[in-house]
Amino acid sequence: MMIVQIYEIQNRDDARMMIDLGVDHIGSVLMSADNWRDAQLKQTVDAIQRAGRKSSLIPLFQDVDLVCRAIDYYGPDIIHFCETLPVNAGQTEALMRIVERQRAIRRAFPKVAIMRSIPIAVSGWADIQQTLSLATVFEPVSDWFLTDTLLVSDADACDDAQPVNGFVGITGRTCDWSVARELVRHSRIPMILAGGIGPSNVRAAIEAVGPAGVDSCTLTNAVDPTGKSIRFKKDKEKVKAMIDLARGCH
Repeated sequence: MMIVQIYEIQNRDDARMMIDLGVDHIGSVLMSADNWRDAQLKQTVDAIQRAGRKSSLIPLFQDVDLVCRAIDYYGPDIIHFCETLPVNAGQTEALMRIVERQRAIRRAFPKVAIMRSIPIAVSGWADIQQTLSLATVFEPVSDWFLTDTLLVSDADACDDAQPVNGFVGITGRTCDWSVARELVRHSRIPMILAGGIGPSNVRAAIEAVGPAGVDSCTLTNAVDPTGKSIRFKKDKEKVKAMIDLARGCH
């Protein structure tokens, strides 16, 4: 069955709504290193796990010790890393430091699955060899890949262009699905397709890419009177429609 993953769920009421709708992976975000310990979010993770669903947690910080403290406190099923990655010539050492941080966390918490976002640019800008090279590097220290949309082609020149500086995601735009499809074909671990996925395109996305699951954040959010997405507020009907359409593909 197609896995459905929904972000950003930050409280128990929203988690219960996702559980009732049948969401498989329910994702939350640690917004800062200064306020990483949040009792309400801990209760949210606990509620997700009591219902037999998987809790996924994104830390918007990279200090290994602090990430380990957060994992120890929250006890998520999945820890999800989505920072932009150094990919230019001469940046191999910087990239390998990220790999080694991930390896250290894997050793410290062998029962916690690791999800690694692989940035893919929008159609026309994506570099398939770069994507596959990143996958080769991260596959040994990851349990899941998630594709997400990079707003420009050069990950090292675009931190400021992303909605959250230094991290990939919540763009509301699709990545190059042809590249995502190649990632599925070449990967030995399951891949979840993210980036601008919602009820209007989830079926086409699944048919084009063939992922193990689909992820949505922005396009299943509620919107304000101007049509702008409201972060951290889900639209129940959009989520339900996306689930029905995703699972109708199989």
